[in-house]
Amino acid sequence: MPTVSVASQIEVLSELEPIVESLIASHEEKRVLWFSSDLLPYSNSGDTTELQALRERAKSIPDNARVSLALNLMTEEGLPHFHRLLAQAFGTDSFWTKWNFLWTAEEDRHGNIIRDYCRDANIFDFKALEQAQFEYLQKGFMPSWTGNPYKTFVYTSAQERATQISHEATAKLIGENEPTIAKILKRIATEEARHFVFYMTVFKEILKRDANAALEAASEVLPSIDMPGVSIKNFAEYAEVITRSGGYSLNDYKIIVEQLIAQWKVDALTGLNDIGSKAQEKIMAIPARLEKIIQHFERRLKAKSFRFDVIFNRTLSF
Repeated sequence: MPTVSVASQIEVLSELEPIVESLIASHEEKRVLWFSSDLLPYSNSGDTTELQALRERAKSIPDNARVSLALNLMTEEGLPHFHRLLAQAFGTDSFWTKWNFLWTAEEDRHGNIIRDYCRDANIFDFKALEQAQFEYLQKGFMPSWTGNPYKTFVYTSAQERATQISHEATAKLIGENEPTIAKILKRIATEEARHFVFYMTVFKEILKRDANAALEAASEVLPSIDMPGVSIKNFAEYAEVITRSGGYSLNDYKIIVEQLIAQWKVDALTGLNDIGSKAQEKIMAIPARLEKIIQHFERRLKAKSFRFDVIFNRTLSF
C-alpha cells in the first residue's frame, strides 16, 4: 500500500498546473494535426483505382506483420479504458481534464486510421477482429495502479514509449511491401513519442517535489507492466509471435526502464527516507532482473506454430 494518500498526490499535481499548461501549449504548437481522410482520401471517393492498387500491394504484407498490426489496432481501440483510467486518477473537475480530453482526441485518430486502412486493404477476417475487439472492451482493464496519480504517470510513461516502439517495429516488419500503412504507423509512432515526453516530464517534476512517494510508486509499477491489450483474447500468443518476429519484446521494455531511470536520474536522487531509499534500490535492480528473464526465455525457446482467426486461421511457424 502506498504511504502517501491519493489526496496528497493530487495536491502535488495541483502545484504543477503552470508547468502542465506550458507543456500542453508546447505539445500543440509542435503537433501537425492530421486525419484518416488526409492519408486515405480514396476511402470516400468514387474512384476505386487507388483502392484496388492498395489491395494488391497489401497482399504482400507477411502474416507475422498482420498479427502485429491486428494487435496494434485492437490495443489502440481500447481507448475507452484509458480515458476512464486517466479520469479516475486525475479527476474530472481539474485542469488535468484538458490534457485527458486532448490526449483522447489525438489517440482516437490512431485506431480510426489503422481500422480504415485494414478494412480498405482487406487483410483481415474483419468479423473475427470485431468480435475480439468487442470482447476486449467488454472485459475491461483494471490495473493495480487504477486511481493512483503517481503510478498512472509511471505507467503511461513506459506504455507510451512501448506503443511507439511497437508501431515502429510493425512498420519495419511490413517494410517496403506496403508503404501506405508503413507511413501511417510511423506517423502514429511520432505522436506516441510526444505523449511519452509529456508523461515522462510530468513525473520528473513530481520527483522534484515528492521524491520518496514518487519512487515508491515507480518501484511498484516498473518491474512488470501489463500492456494495454493484455485482456485481448490470445494476447500471449500475439505477443510471442511479435517477439519471435523481431518486433516489440521484453528486451525493448528493459531498454525503456533504463531510459526512464536515466531521464529521471533515479540513481542521483539523495536525501531520501527509508522508503525512498528502498524504492530507489529496487528500481535500479530492475534492468538486471529483466535481463535474467530474457536469457531464460531465449534458452527455453523452441520451434512453435500459431494460428489466429483474424488472419483466416493460417499457420505461422517459427
